[in-house]
Amino acid sequence: MFSIAYRMVQKINIGIKRKVVERENPSEEKKILEIGAGTGDFLTSCQKHGWKCYGVEPSDQAREVAKDYNQLKLFSSIEEIGEKNFSVITLWHVLEHIPNLNETITKLNKLLTPSGTLIIAVPNYNSFDAKHYKQFWAGYDVPRHLYHFNKDSLKILLSSNGFELRTIKPMWFDSFYVSLLSEKYKHNKLIIRYLLVIFIGTISNISSLFTKEFSSQIFIFRKTVEK
Repeated sequence: MFSIAYRMVQKINIGIKRKVVERENPSEEKKILEIGAGTGDFLTSCQKHGWKCYGVEPSDQAREVAKDYNQLKLFSSIEEIGEKNFSVITLWHVLEHIPNLNETITKLNKLLTPSGTLIIAVPNYNSFDAKHYKQFWAGYDVPRHLYHFNKDSLKILLSSNGFELRTIKPMWFDSFYVSLLSEKYKHNKLIIRYLLVIFIGTISNISSLFTKEFSSQIFIFRKTVEK
């Protein structure tokens, strides 16, 4: 039942992400690059809606799955990309894994069109669920997450690399998923775990309506200067 529910939510999430990209695309040309493309499910959805899609995925296994099941050829690194002038570049829960932030963001800036959009989704350590779970909060995910961001730190990082923050959007389902992983780290019994996931995830989303501190947040940046 959990696997079925997870796939359903994943499908909905992909649709939400694609609609965000559609709304924020400043160009008539639909050309997108996803950093951390995984097995290519998001790009496949974009491709079905008329996008010219490119992706970077360092995992050999994930690239093979993308090739075999989604008919997508992904690059293993940014350096392999021969194309330029992307209207949109996305990083869905990827930036926190990248060791050389400024260098990577500078490269992405050069790959975008002059008015291109950079979309970044990251966990928010100022959210209700982060404060509730404290050291058990799954969003910290040390050592895989090398950095942790809030609104101010991400805005400063991107503004120093030629981007202007346009808006911030919520990822509503993330509060439940992060709560599920956090409860697992606390080793609660299964039935208690699922009940708490529903409760904490819901409270986190309700709280964020007032604080604007969502469990995970999508930051929409517009390129401002050439790098």
